Amino acid sequence: MQEGGNKKAIITGVFAALAASSCCIPPVVAAIVGVGGASSALSWMEPFRPYLIGLAIVAIGYAWYSNLKPKKADDCGCEIEKTKWYQTKTFLIGMTLFAALSIGFPYYSGVFFTSDNTTNMSTVNKNNISEVKISIDGMTCVGCEHHVEGAVNNMQGVLESSASFDSGTAIVKYDKSKLNKEEIGEAIEAATGYKITRFNTDENE
Repeated sequence: MQEGGNKKAIITGVFAALAASSCCIPPVVAAIVGVGGASSALSWMEPFRPYLIGLAIVAIGYAWYSNLKPKKADDCGCEIEKTKWYQTKTFLIGMTLFAALSIGFPYYSGVFFTSDNTTNMSTVNKNNISEVKISIDGMTCVGCEHHVEGAVNNMQGVLESSASFDSGTAIVKYDKSKLNKEEIGEAIEAATGYKITRFNTDENE
């Protein structure tokens, strides 16, 4: 029973850790394989993230408790059960690290969005510099911010960009002689699958 419980605890912990960041994994996969529109597929799981993280911690903690607890011995001083490969400390350390990396994935997922074709602002006519605040429906975590910024920064004429899932917006500074706000919005929707709901700008194009 203890052996089975330990195995189930490890499996539960790892799957809960993966599920906790599942809403941020599709954007990275989509960016790597060059497929757009898949980013918001698991965004519905974001509200459950704190509970999934808690479940992962409890399950992995139980697995460690079972591993470190002294084993029963028979009258000859021998262990009753032989340690299985998934009960070794090496395997448990590996699974614990994997779970930790999965939980923290949204915070370092930006390394997968390395493309950056942003234009040097010093080379742009100041009269052509415009800024737009774009309202976006679908962002749920830091990984979503990275995906939006990656999509925008790939556009020729973009000077600066920053996205926030908390406010559901992206602020983009760009050269309006090379592109317009609608093109930026279309690029975000095509690359991420999120929906653009509003453009806020002081200028008419």
